[in-house]
Amino acid sequence: MADIIHSDKAPAAVGPYSQAVASGKLLFLSGQIALSPASGKIESDTVSAQAEQVCRNIGEVLAAAGTDFSAVVKTTCFLTDMAAFAEFNAVYAKFFTGRPARSCVAVSALPAGALCEIEAVAVLGEHR
Repeated sequence: MADIIHSDKAPAAVGPYSQAVASGKLLFLSGQIALSPASGKIESDTVSAQAEQVCRNIGEVLAAAGTDFSAVVKTTCFLTDMAAFAEFNAVYAKFFTGRPARSCVAVSALPAGALCEIEAVAVLGEHR
């Protein structure tokens, strides 16, 4: 059986999905874009500022599941412009210090005009 994870400190899902689902020891986080939990809007126009908000949102969903970034074992990152790869990585590295496995791909567009998105998988009850 799966448990839906929700945090009021992260933006609400903008479609028919959950912020995260816990199944057994695995936590699957839906992709987060840089929506502000307070306004429900993207409030920045740089990849670095958006990546900061995305990571803060992910941190809140992880906290709602009783864990943190150290439990993340896999991420998938989406960028609308690979020229921003280094800028994105600089922010990503501050949060994902455990160096989880990762894929990073370029996409033509993201919801709400976002410049980046991150989804993650974590192992519950494990901190490295």
